Amino acid sequence: MPEVDFELDELDADEEKYLDFYRQVAVHEDMLVPLAEHHTADGVHSYYVLFDRTATYDHPGVPQYVAVHLQRDQEKRTFDFDQAPLPLPAMAQSWLIHRGCPAGAIGLHPELGPPPVDEPTRALERRLAADGDHYAMGYSYTRDDPDDMVTVVALRALDERTPSPFRVVVEEVDTAAWTHSLREGGFATVAEALQWCDDRLSGKASPLPPVRPGASSACPASMPKASAPRPPGRSR
Repeated sequence: MPEVDFELDELDADEEKYLDFYRQVAVHEDMLVPLAEHHTADGVHSYYVLFDRTATYDHPGVPQYVAVHLQRDQEKRTFDFDQAPLPLPAMAQSWLIHRGCPAGAIGLHPELGPPPVDEPTRALERRLAADGDHYAMGYSYTRDDPDDMVTVVALRALDERTPSPFRVVVEEVDTAAWTHSLREGGFATVAEALQWCDDRLSGKASPLPPVRPGASSACPASMPKASAPRPPGRSR
């Protein structure tokens, strides 16, 4: 099982910054599994996609992935950081890419989670990672049940002219075949998108409506704020 190393032992920070990093990231360091990481040659920047094994014991539905961007000042021997809990690995990749990480350098470890079941899944994951800044996340719920391992994410297009401005992305894990699928649907209103998420979690959802075609097929990655190998695999 890979272990994360933030490489901060020889760096200092003001006490508040260190405590923030400990509370937000490092408190469960031994339970964080690095699914992808990239470090710049000069050692200034490090980017991590982490699977948080403690999330399954947290409040129901919370995201199980954490994106972390570390910045080191080698002369001052200090560091700074930013982090975000996110419901899908591709969304964590997108968050890091739009903070300077090269897109080709943050690929997920192929053995640390169920692989994509088909090309539509792979294609949607690529678009989620690449076009994450086109959408804002408003709601997510991760279900950790082996009988129905699912994550639903509701997104809003930042460009109001985008066809189907509200999207729902659904990841489902087939625990028998140990694969995962990713699909998206398009909605005209936030209420419709959130209702579909509720219906899916209660087991009575209709098929996802298609995304209306438009001049651009840019896809979500992350709605106005509403109201997330087997372990440590990528999907619960």
